[in-house]
Amino acid sequence: MTEIQSHVRLHRVRKPIGRLSDALIRNLKTPEKTYKEPDGNSLYLLLTPTGLRSWRWDYRFRGAAKTFSIGRFPDVGLAQARTARDEARRKVLSGVDPMEERRETKQASLIAHENSFESVARAWYEVWSIGRHPRYTKDVMSRFERNVFPAIGHKPVSQIEAPDLVRMMTKIQGRGATDIALRARNTSSQVFRYAIAHGLARRNPAVDFCPSDVLPRRSVRNHARIDENELPDLLRKIEAYQGTPTTRFAIKLLALTFVRTSELIEAEWSEFDLVKGEWRIPGERMKMGRTHVVPLARQALEILKTLRLISGNSQWLFPGERSNKKPMSNNTILKALDRMGYKGRMTGHGFRGLASTHLYAMQFPGDHIELQLAHTREKVRGAYDHSEQMPQRRKMMDYWAAYLDGCLTRV
Repeated sequence: MTEIQSHVRLHRVRKPIGRLSDALIRNLKTPEKTYKEPDGNSLYLLLTPTGLRSWRWDYRFRGAAKTFSIGRFPDVGLAQARTARDEARRKVLSGVDPMEERRETKQASLIAHENSFESVARAWYEVWSIGRHPRYTKDVMSRFERNVFPAIGHKPVSQIEAPDLVRMMTKIQGRGATDIALRARNTSSQVFRYAIAHGLARRNPAVDFCPSDVLPRRSVRNHARIDENELPDLLRKIEAYQGTPTTRFAIKLLALTFVRTSELIEAEWSEFDLVKGEWRIPGERMKMGRTHVVPLARQALEILKTLRLISGNSQWLFPGERSNKKPMSNNTILKALDRMGYKGRMTGHGFRGLASTHLYAMQFPGDHIELQLAHTREKVRGAYDHSEQMPQRRKMMDYWAAYLDGCLTRV
């Protein structure tokens, strides 16, 4: 035997040769008892009476005998099984237990799924929504479900980066919904803060950029309102409005009390004390979840007495046109203002801005104004309850009602 032939023979002896083949595997019959069909280097095909065929590899790690499951045949073919065995063997040689590594990977995947942005957002929502008005909280969750969850809901909250939020906002803005894109970013930021507080994330990617870096400048204000010098003309158009009297009274009462539109249209007669001249809005109907008391000027009381005759036995001040068992639609006031010629220029919410601007200009104390607007505590110096500073606020509301009367008669 030549030296070259001897070398080739030795090389062939060292080369691992598997005992199985694809054809042999396909011809194997289902056994009566579970048994192993070996391939070589501790790799084998486990056959069971139920017809299951799965690849296994036996190995030892730190003195302990272990079995590594590779996958089922035919999903994992012979060549794939051998490759997986060789990769697992290399890990063992480098000091890594492939079974433990797989377990840790699955556990990390499970944790990531449980801590997806959607699951964390829903946990945040359960806490955040307590004490807030159901309609407001429902709108927030609806915005998540329509705009945020489809984009980033499946991602682990700890792995979301600023570009993920930018893509989400850009897609929303592409529909022309710039305001929704901004709100989606802001509420997502609250979820990230919740995640950080509970150890589910380390940073808030929403603060890595400004909305102006992504969204075009909005040309229309959120709650459009006319200038104060246009108020007299608007009040005269309200008086001359040819729609239903209920709608006209609703707009007048909104101007006199400058509450939020939803707080007005869902008002119930049980909330009013016409003797004391007070409207007590329960906390569950308020955005901030606290009872809000509105002092009622003489002009507001006159409207309420007339409304009492119109609404009949309905629990609502402003029952719907089709049924007195439901309140007026939240679009009724906006549509009425549109018909008066103020489309895009005035909303029901706009009366809040008009009142606030004028009362500040008249140097009424900011605390009184912010209390009457039912703004957050941070906007008011010190803690307060719903009855604080009522005499001063009543004088302020009487002044505002008289000012509106003056606007109406102004030439």
